[in-house]
Amino acid sequence: MQPASAKWYDGRDHIFTEFCVEDRSDNFKYLNEIDFFHCIDSNDSKHKRMDRSTFCCLQKGESGQSWPRLTKERARLNWLGVDFNNWKDWEDYSDEDMSNFDRFSEMMNDVGGDEDVDLPELDGADDD
Repeated sequence: MQPASAKWYDGRDHIFTEFCVEDRSDNFKYLNEIDFFHCIDSNDSKHKRMDRSTFCCLQKGESGQSWPRLTKERARLNWLGVDFNNWKDWEDYSDEDMSNFDRFSEMMNDVGGDEDVDLPELDGADDD
């Protein structure tokens, strides 16, 4: 197994991560292990499986806390990058920008995962 390439960006209440899978064959499995920068609430987190990727909307354990990186350690992971197309410094948003972001967050809260997705449990996700 090898890790799938991924991009992430920080939001006020959520962390957004997309795991990209170029060739999804029945015989090949991907495994990404992440020791998160802070805790997440796995019960309020969602994922959506698409044709070539899985998009995750991870509820932060502490809303309103900025994450300068996805991982606890500063180690550079060759499969992980920042999604600069979606990254915004949400601490400096205007009220209008925040309402747009809140609508996007609400939309993601309504996204459920496919029933046939076999994702591992997020053991210890509620812990720091």
